[in-house]
Amino acid sequence: MANTSYDVIVIGAGAVGENVADRVVQGGLTAAIVERELVGGECSYWACMPTKALLRSASALRAARRLPGAREAVTGDLDARAVLRRRDSFASHWKDDGQVSWLESAGIALHRGQGRITGDRVVEVTGTDGVVETLTARHAVVVATGSSALLPDIPGLRESQPWTSRDAAAASEVPGRLAIIGGGVVATEMATAYASLGSVVTVLARDGVLHLAEPFAGELVTKSLQEAGVSVRVGAETASVARDSDGTVHLTLTDGERIEADQVLVAIGRTPNTLDIGLDNVGLEPGAWLTVDDTLRVVDGDGWLYAAGDVNRRALLTHQGKYQARAVGDVIVARAQGEEVHDGRWGRHVATADERAVPQVVFTDPEVASVGLTAAAAEAAGLRTRVVDYNLGAVAGSALYQHDYQGQARMVVDEDRRVIVGFTLVGPDIAELIHAATIAIVGEVPLDRLWHAVPAYPTVSEIWLRLLETYGR
Repeated sequence: MANTSYDVIVIGAGAVGENVADRVVQGGLTAAIVERELVGGECSYWACMPTKALLRSASALRAARRLPGAREAVTGDLDARAVLRRRDSFASHWKDDGQVSWLESAGIALHRGQGRITGDRVVEVTGTDGVVETLTARHAVVVATGSSALLPDIPGLRESQPWTSRDAAAASEVPGRLAIIGGGVVATEMATAYASLGSVVTVLARDGVLHLAEPFAGELVTKSLQEAGVSVRVGAETASVARDSDGTVHLTLTDGERIEADQVLVAIGRTPNTLDIGLDNVGLEPGAWLTVDDTLRVVDGDGWLYAAGDVNRRALLTHQGKYQARAVGDVIVARAQGEEVHDGRWGRHVATADERAVPQVVFTDPEVASVGLTAAAAEAAGLRTRVVDYNLGAVAGSALYQHDYQGQARMVVDEDRRVIVGFTLVGPDIAELIHAATIAIVGEVPLDRLWHAVPAYPTVSEIWLRLLETYGR
């Protein structure tokens, strides 16, 4: 049994864990990462990168077909095999050699195996060969183990061997019929992707489509999915699932209706990867989300345990996890050097953006890009707000961008401070527009100042001027 000491030990080598380790090494500390699967984690192999690769080719084809002059040049259909091959390349063919090389170049030690906290700043790593290493951290242990797809207790579901988000992202074949349980981001993106690849898709959205977004987002995405041939069943709830010997999946709904599919994807939420990492050895509940303060220190821990990324449930998004990683890395370095950690509202040592300035893009058709609070969330937070809506298709740049452009924009204004607290765009290819709204919200830019941020003409960004004009002086 080997025993090795580092300043910081990170459990989990996904994007979050990599960024934590890199940050502390840049700060002059030593760091080790423990990983039981592929270095690079969920985003690299089963989420962000491969799923967006699945979606992009069809998006480009739709854009061409919607533009006179370009549509006449389109003579063929989407090549599903070519899309899957491109997806494979973005997932590095599920090999992590490149990521491992990066760790080495960054001076970060890698220990492969199952990491388990066994005591104060102690992590045991059990390799695939059964050999156990004991790692000791001089300053901190950071849990960055992420989350996994949640499987509900629907009779027969587990036995039917359903797809989770991982399976959908890495599939080697396109099912003829795909049933999707759920109506959130994963459900709608994969419905968009597989419908474009040739599947007959049914979405069983018990709680609605994108129900956490502004209502018009779900409405526009639902309309588009239906136009693409997807059956969207809002309010449908699955009572049981069974798979025949020939592979056919039978889903029985609570109203008695039966649906047949070749594959079923479950996309109803996430669960933290904390069941088997030794939380019980430090007085915490295995399998639970880890509650942290704004410096990402675990609230019920002994001061040396931190948690970043999905596992703390603050914002289950890769970019927010990496943001947390930078913050917690700086915190650990500062505390290790005896510095006072600045915990003011916008200090670099705190992760305040997770509260009211989280940007997100749903890569459906149309895309949904949002940041900050929805109108309903702002009202629930007790803010006195004004909601301003504008037809995105009425902007000159939109009409030039695409024939019969369909979209909607909304800004939510805190009337007491006259700053934007929420912003949502729905329309073709609007993902790249959301960062301007993120800056406006994080910077708390007064509306009077935004009048001087002149959008170039004719671009879709002119929506900013139209929203301000609608709001008035």
